[in-house]
Amino acid sequence: MGKNIRNYKAEAILRDGSSILIRALRSDDTDRLHDLFSRMSRRSVYFRFFHTQEWISLDALAHFTDLDFDRHVALAAVVREEDEEIIAGIGRYSVIDGGRGKPTRAETSFAVADRYQRRGMGTLLLEHLARIARARGIEEFEADVVGENNRMMKVFAGSGFGAKRSIEGGIFSISLATRETEELREAQLRREQEAAAQSIRPIFCPASVAVVGASRQEGSIGAALLSNIVRCGYTGKVYPINPKATEINGLTVYPSLAEVPGPVELAIISVPAPIVEQAIRDCAAAGARAVVVISSGFGEASPEGREAEERIRELVRASGMRMVGPNCMGIVNTDPAYSLNATFIPPWPPAGNIGMMSQSGALGYSILERIQSLNIGLSTFVSVGNKADVSGNDLLAYWSEDERTNVIVLYLESFGNPAKFSRIAPEIARRKPIVAVKSGRSAAGTRAASSHSAALASLDVAVDALFEQAGVIRTDTLEQLFDVSLLLSTQPIPRGPNVGVITNAGGPGILLADACEAKGLKLPEFSESTVEQLRSFLPFQAGVTNPVDMIASATPEHYQRAVEIVGKDPKVDSVIVIYIPPQLHPPEEIPLALGRAAGNVPLEKPVLTVFMSYRGAPAVLSRGPRGRIPSYSFPENAALALSAAEKYGRWRNRPAGSVLQLDPFARAAIRAVIDRVLSRSSGSVWLDPHDLATVLSAAGIDLAASEQARVGEALEAGRRMGYPLVVKVQSDQVLHKTDVGGVLLGIENRDQLKAAIETLTERMAAIGVTLENVLLQREVRGGIEALVGVTADPTFGPLLVCGLGGVLVELLRDVSFRLTPVSDIDAAEMIGKLRASKLLDGYRGAPAGDREGLIRIIRQVSALVDIVPEIRELDLNPVKVLAPGRGAVAVDGRMRIAR
Repeated sequence: MGKNIRNYKAEAILRDGSSILIRALRSDDTDRLHDLFSRMSRRSVYFRFFHTQEWISLDALAHFTDLDFDRHVALAAVVREEDEEIIAGIGRYSVIDGGRGKPTRAETSFAVADRYQRRGMGTLLLEHLARIARARGIEEFEADVVGENNRMMKVFAGSGFGAKRSIEGGIFSISLATRETEELREAQLRREQEAAAQSIRPIFCPASVAVVGASRQEGSIGAALLSNIVRCGYTGKVYPINPKATEINGLTVYPSLAEVPGPVELAIISVPAPIVEQAIRDCAAAGARAVVVISSGFGEASPEGREAEERIRELVRASGMRMVGPNCMGIVNTDPAYSLNATFIPPWPPAGNIGMMSQSGALGYSILERIQSLNIGLSTFVSVGNKADVSGNDLLAYWSEDERTNVIVLYLESFGNPAKFSRIAPEIARRKPIVAVKSGRSAAGTRAASSHSAALASLDVAVDALFEQAGVIRTDTLEQLFDVSLLLSTQPIPRGPNVGVITNAGGPGILLADACEAKGLKLPEFSESTVEQLRSFLPFQAGVTNPVDMIASATPEHYQRAVEIVGKDPKVDSVIVIYIPPQLHPPEEIPLALGRAAGNVPLEKPVLTVFMSYRGAPAVLSRGPRGRIPSYSFPENAALALSAAEKYGRWRNRPAGSVLQLDPFARAAIRAVIDRVLSRSSGSVWLDPHDLATVLSAAGIDLAASEQARVGEALEAGRRMGYPLVVKVQSDQVLHKTDVGGVLLGIENRDQLKAAIETLTERMAAIGVTLENVLLQREVRGGIEALVGVTADPTFGPLLVCGLGGVLVELLRDVSFRLTPVSDIDAAEMIGKLRASKLLDGYRGAPAGDREGLIRIIRQVSALVDIVPEIRELDLNPVKVLAPGRGAVAVDGRMRIAR
């Protein structure tokens, strides 16, 4: 364990947006520590050492690097200055002996260089130390703080660790609980988001931009980048960099960044891949805050390219910068205060409230063209390319704080850190909708696996689970992405599923009604008042029920009055208006009437239009008092967009839910078993029945009483346990016992048990297995069979699965997935998604099941995963869901763990 901690390394972002590396302190760090303390002010030295000695000898610092990484652990916060590692801060803890038993307390201390104070470095060191300590059984940190050291007091008070303090002789004694609490998670998430948002700001809002690789050669990327920056009216300073030119398009060209007369905040790099690394070094030396690397030839090209990409990423992070790319198309900020188009393509999207990320550069070009043609407004756009540094998670943090961004749109090809996404996306999605299209559905496939849980999982299942939990609106196509984004960026979130439809042609109205029903929307009956008002002015041939068919002769006045009346009906949550041009009126009159009418519909109700014409929606549709009204080419598009928005609204209004955490005694009991089993194995291992029963019992999961016995001792074991029993084969050579007839039920007495063992022995011999052991289990009769399990996805981590059907679960595939941790609300939704969930309510007179009991087991399994991240597969199948109020009992289980 200590050896692993010696290799501890993690990247982090400070409050001001600069990057640091947090790593284990090394034996060769003595000189760096000496440099750290010698540069600290006398006041800072006093706060750390309680004395004012100005100079600290190397011998006095030796104990800092004399670490066993078991009882004594220390971390360093490292930055790079001119290719040299500089320690900017340290944090350490030493275990305090508490007498008998394993120690659970440690003394901790911190020191941060004066120039890095007030940036959150001490808090980050504390978080990482606590994570290490928590994994090693340390439950409490203690720290002594001089009374005048208000900064350190604030660090502890705001850390989320529940600081408690006492004072004696001017020295405060601070106590910090290392356990992970909801308060701690919220504090960490808030700090991460604020720091990430601040680090991204120089990319979108730079005061100056250098174009490294600027060119006058027409058709080159360097020329296009510089031209777009100037053409679109960038308001800051522009510095073209090219050692072979002195002037381009009237701008002074500089041979290198070192020659630039002013500060450079953002550098756009478009030079051949082999010299990108040197260009980034020049950026660091010039004090740039961020770089956008357009150049390709890195991780997407070859193994050597991947190595080069890793080098530039480390260089960027060590220099405190952030990087978009490499192999990207660039970034756009339509804010008139910046008007920055740092891309090499011509489309300049209209300004709006959508922040958009594309992982594909080529597709990003098409996206911007499409956005321009649809007149969809963007606040910012970024093509992230290989995502070597800046990721979707960083951009989410920025957009969550950006006042110009109300909708976040993502085109994703892969996930870098889905666990972090699952933490930050829900908090953001409760304020701003996130719409995503994720490519690669067919590439996932079903993985060959040895358990039911793993066989049912796939990469796309994990993506769906992640998005559903996080409140992300997933679309299947780019067209749907634009449709949904257009609605969310122009209209309120619908309060409910009820839609009022108005049309001048019956057929499209029927198509829309069918599409709405298929997507979970409803067309309610109007109130009597609405029907009477519609009847008062529409022709007698018109239909005044929902959908309203005003027939082809409908005038602009008909449309305006109908929309206003239907929009005010209390039974209607949204309005969709369909228009097929019959060429009876000037082309602009209907959209102008709709614009006026929408202004009189209550503001909380979305208004959508469908213009079924090759010309599309007229521009005058946006001239009403309500502003832009979204328009679609076909009824189905409008129904899909509105359905997605309505589902998102339901998610946003639901309770957040609570995650179950087991108490320290349960955690200790479970870890004792897991650590013992892993200490005896170098690979993966299945827990034996006794160990599995111990772990499940500590987690609070009821498991039918069982006893493993050798074949010759089974009759005596049966006598001890009592009847009725189930007898099962126990052999590493048998995976699914029911597949080979390895489970016999209803054993009522000794003679039946003897006969059952003989039968099982013969069946195993027939497939070449010598039966040595059997598992006897008290039979749980009745109940509805369910599956609860876990599989570890290499990208997304633990996936929890729930299904109904017992041994038929793989055949029926009636299952739902969630990423852990799973809240009580998540667990209830998992069950509600199952087609067979009606069985729990007593389907067609059958006995009902204890839904709450099944929810409880799902939450307990989720809590177990939190304690045992080594779980690779877990099957509780079947789980017998008993009658309401009697809970649920696992009657068979398997768990595979690995380091």
